[in-house]
Amino acid sequence: MDEYVLIMRHEDGAKVASAEQMQEWMKQTMDWIGGIAAQNKFVSGTGLPFDNARVVSSKKVVTNGPFGDIKETIGGFITVRAASVEEAVEFAKGCPVLQGEGNTMEVRRIAKNDGVH
Repeated sequence: MDEYVLIMRHEDGAKVASAEQMQEWMKQTMDWIGGIAAQNKFVSGTGLPFDNARVVSSKKVVTNGPFGDIKETIGGFITVRAASVEEAVEFAKGCPVLQGEGNTMEVRRIAKNDGVH
């Protein structure tokens, strides 16, 4: 069984939800993760807040960021065990982040020194 990372992408990082909406989304997200964990398929995960973030360019220039005005921001990720990419995609389809217009989930297999790129 392979491991896959499910990356939560937010279309508009400039939109700020109310505290009540954030609490509701967090509850929905915890319930979603709980459903995956109940199948013994959850490995790990975390949210990625914007405070104290930095971006390092290829020229080694460091700037504050990421910025909410960019097209897309990464809000967090979880790692799951799945028998196939299709099973991992099914987990991703249940993520509450998809309630936001334009939001997406990226599903990527984690390399395990198996020579597959």
